[in-house]
Amino acid sequence: MNFPENLNYTKSHEWVKKLDDGTVEIGLSDYAQKELGDIVFVNLPHVGDSISAGATFADVESVKAVADIYSPISGTVKAVNEVLMDQPELLNKEPYNAWLIRAEGDILEGELLPVKEYRALISL
Repeated sequence: MNFPENLNYTKSHEWVKKLDDGTVEIGLSDYAQKELGDIVFVNLPHVGDSISAGATFADVESVKAVADIYSPISGTVKAVNEVLMDQPELLNKEPYNAWLIRAEGDILEGELLPVKEYRALISL
């Protein structure tokens, strides 16, 4: 499995990338997409929606199950990856390019794990 060093991860298997403009991208880790299997549908929030750290902001449906996606940030959705609405399988093919949302706000302190701690969490 692939876990880029420039990202942080959550215990609920989202990845977080801090962007130069102060926003963050949030997506599903390689581990999460493999556990879910083939993703067939994505339900994303709208630009301008408020999100709360620790609460769900989206869900994905796979051939196995529906999984909630949890926010590591309290703030506002600034962009949504609308490509995923028509091509949800990109979450399986390119988990670190297929971001779900870009958001601005306060990151939940202590919730982001560097890659080494994330690997230990999933026992890799």
